[in-house]
This record gives sequence, C-alpha cells and structure tokens, in this order.
Amino acid sequence: MFSSFNPENHVFHSSTFQQVVNEVVDFISSTPAQPLPPSQSFTGAGIYLLYYTGDFPPYALIAEANKVTLSMPIYAGKAVPSGWRQAREVIQPSSTLYRRLSEHASSIKAAENLQVQDFRCRFVILEGGESSLIATVEAALIRRYRPLWNSVIDGFGNHDPGVNRYGQLLAGWDTLHPGRSWEKKWHGQRPEYTKLIEKIQNYLG
Repeated sequence: MFSSFNPENHVFHSSTFQQVVNEVVDFISSTPAQPLPPSQSFTGAGIYLLYYTGDFPPYALIAEANKVTLSMPIYAGKAVPSGWRQAREVIQPSSTLYRRLSEHASSIKAAENLQVQDFRCRFVILEGGESSLIATVEAALIRRYRPLWNSVIDGFGNHDPGVNRYGQLLAGWDTLHPGRSWEKKWHGQRPEYTKLIEKIQNYLG
C-alpha cells in the first residue's frame, strides 16, 4: 500500500549544511591573493575568484573597488577532480585547479585589450570528502558576489567550440576581448559591442 502523497515528506533540511558552505565562502576571501596563474604549480581541485585591477574603461568601477582591497571579483569558477562527474574515487592527485587558472591566464594573454598582470586570484583547495562541495560553493560565490563575467558577460570560461560551431553566435566575452584563436576564425554572428557595454554600465550602476 502507498501512503497519500505529500511533497513535504520528501524535503530534506539541514541545520549545518549552509553553515559549512558559508565557512568556505568566507575562507576564500581571507586567503592570500596570488598572481594569475600562481607562481608555483600545486596539486588539488577547488574553487577560485579572479579580480581585475586594470584600465579597461568599462571595468573602471571594478578596478577602483579592487585598488585597496580585493573586494569585487570579476569571475568565480571551479576545477573538479578527474572522474568527479562519474563519482569515481580519485586516487592520484592532479593539478586540475592550477591548470584551470593557467588556462584563464592564457585566455587573458590572448585578448587584445587585457593584461594578465592586472589580474589576481584567490582560491581554496578542497580535498577528500570536502571536494563534494566544489559545485555548491561555486554557486554560493556567484550568488554572493554576482561577478560580471558570470552574470552579464558570458564565455570567459569557454574552450574552443570546434570548427562546426564557428558559424553560431560568438560569446560576449570574445566580442569584448578579441584575440583567442577561435575568435579569429569566427564567421558567425557577433553580439553588438555597444549593447554589451550598455549591459555592463546598467549592471554596475
């Protein structure tokens, strides 16, 4: 026999889960800022924040906020362990977080109007059971800081979409910051630059 259906009987509540997530989110803000990428390779997976301090005019408010203390991240992201999506046990440690930060540095170096020395990063390495928090903490960081490249300008974290997609709509990030290899080969539609600038201005207020 089945009991009458009540969705409330299927809702899980935890008095400690949000507290743990908040602890990680608070912790990353206290970690020492590093260049992008950090000066030494390291092993581990985790989550990170990128900060901009340069002179690209549309980002002036962000750069100003970060001059004294890094308080306004422009991007939040994650790097998961190998096999994470298949829930496989991770046996060999890897440098997945360092590699992801290095990939971002390469994207910025390729851009015609950005300088990698104008970026800083903060990150948290999550090991063992704590690595299960990576996606949750990334989402919490985005909710807390609403970074521009997560919330308004899409495409920074993209990889080469492949030649079969070069005819589609180009990402906003590559329109604002041309220079990556696939952007140069693009023959599809591009967002209007002026509308992207307007979106940034409206978002930053």
